[in-house]
Amino acid sequence: MGKLTLTAFVTLDGVHQAPGGPEEDRSGGFGHGGWSVPYGDDDFGRFVTDGFSRVDAFLLGRRTYEIFAGYWPKITDPENLIASKLNSLPKYVPSSTLTEPAWKGTTVLTGDLGKEVAAIKERTEGEVQVHGSAVLAQSLFALGLVDTLHLMTFPVVLGEGRRLFAEGAAPTAFRHTGGLTTGAGVAIHTYEREGRPTYGSY
Repeated sequence: MGKLTLTAFVTLDGVHQAPGGPEEDRSGGFGHGGWSVPYGDDDFGRFVTDGFSRVDAFLLGRRTYEIFAGYWPKITDPENLIASKLNSLPKYVPSSTLTEPAWKGTTVLTGDLGKEVAAIKERTEGEVQVHGSAVLAQSLFALGLVDTLHLMTFPVVLGEGRRLFAEGAAPTAFRHTGGLTTGAGVAIHTYEREGRPTYGSY
């Protein structure tokens, strides 16, 4: 049985919206898109590439899927690990509006998200990876389906934008299993989901 891993980019104030470019997601009047790009050094690249070396399937939100589908199929260099994995492996997209995906290997999920994702994990050997996909990520956290979280925290505060863990997020405890800081100052930490938080007093 596979495990579900989520790789998420956040600012110091928890914003997860549009890390990759100004036009990625302007919803809500967001004008800070592309905030992660200045920090993309070799250390960051190595971590991302290492993650893609372990993937067996992708689970992507519709918006992230459409961004990826507009770019990665054009990258045909067999030496490009990320492109090779994205173009060849199964891609699952929960959506009620995506009806005829053109990207080879795409399956649209229209049923119960919890049951669909549990079934995907059951039939996948290694990692089912979620990249970005903020709205989907929140649903997966609420359902207790995220096994591993790679949280990349960038040294920038934006003061607005959608947050990964918004008000009302499911209370969840994690166990820290690894971390590093890139030369550009991105703190990358890996957490395994433990279950519900425990509480005490001082």
